[in-house]
Amino acid sequence: MLLTTLAVAGTALLTQPAYEAPDYDEASNWLCRPGREDACAIDLDTTVVAADGTMTVEPHVAAEDPGYDCFYVYPTVSTDMTANSDLVADPAEHRVIAAQFARFNSVCRPFAPMYRQVTLAALRSMMTGEGTMGADGVMAYRDVAAAFEHYLEHDNDGRPFVLIGHSQGTRMLTQLIARRIDGQPVQEQMISALLIGFNVEVPEGADRGGVFQSVPLCRAADQTGCVVSYVSFRADAPPPPTSRFGRVEAEGHQAACTNPADLSDNQAVELDAYLNAGAAFTSSADAGPWVEGGAPVETGFVRVPGLLTGQCVDNGHGSYFAVTVNGDPADPRTDEIVGDVVANGQVLADWGLHLIDVGIVQGDLIDLVETQAAAH
Repeated sequence: MLLTTLAVAGTALLTQPAYEAPDYDEASNWLCRPGREDACAIDLDTTVVAADGTMTVEPHVAAEDPGYDCFYVYPTVSTDMTANSDLVADPAEHRVIAAQFARFNSVCRPFAPMYRQVTLAALRSMMTGEGTMGADGVMAYRDVAAAFEHYLEHDNDGRPFVLIGHSQGTRMLTQLIARRIDGQPVQEQMISALLIGFNVEVPEGADRGGVFQSVPLCRAADQTGCVVSYVSFRADAPPPPTSRFGRVEAEGHQAACTNPADLSDNQAVELDAYLNAGAAFTSSADAGPWVEGGAPVETGFVRVPGLLTGQCVDNGHGSYFAVTVNGDPADPRTDEIVGDVVANGQVLADWGLHLIDVGIVQGDLIDLVETQAAAH
């Protein structure tokens, strides 16, 4: 189950043992780098399931010589039973790359470092009140910062870049931007930052301030040097009053919500989703048939044009991306989208559609960074 690290990353640096950065010259410490056969060089062909139930296969093609880079930090997925993960990629890390990041190689050079993240085991321990297991969120952040510095020194060569994170990965990148990019020269190279699935704090009604002072929220598709951020919930299951996502504690502030399918408006718009054809990548639930009585989907992913819409909403308990499955009786496609976080058979209402935060708008995100890169 995909979970997010909350308080651990704020542990004071002075309480931590001596830090030794991973060797990012080592190829094994990267899940993805350009020009390799690795976690991003995979089959991403997708079945497009149309509103009339017909299915066609859309081939995925990686860009041959893209002009910009994407640097990705993955969410909490490690199945290691220690408090922090090791630097050995397990199936969980490969699955999340496939679901969230590899498809971006159609527009940019992919970079995805391994890092010693706080594990699912540690987070479950915290959530059940059993303690942190000694989890070290500062080490996780330092690994990400070291990987980014290695990228800048050895790979960037002044190229524009996009930062992409989800959940714990967004927490890491939020710290990185605040400490290393916000208001500094390297900010000029940042096309945008996709900070998804974690609360990015801004003053109510403002596009900057809060966690960043110089980096604003994106409000137009051709705006650059800005942030796209949201947490997603079903429109008919909004954040509860005590939700961990969509709300912040600071008075007069809110969690950012920007709709990547339409940054300039706040109407419900069609979403270009790429979803796992079977189970969500860390979900205990399997997706049912995509078309009632239809043929099984043979690819690992599906697109479902016109099935999902979304818009940013503030319901008083939180600011969030409300997603609706359009249950048209004439549409033979499924009305059930897998993406909730489930524990002991119960949906955790305050997590929303955390498992598919990226997938529900992945096509929109890729189109957006293409437009932003052209404008940069």
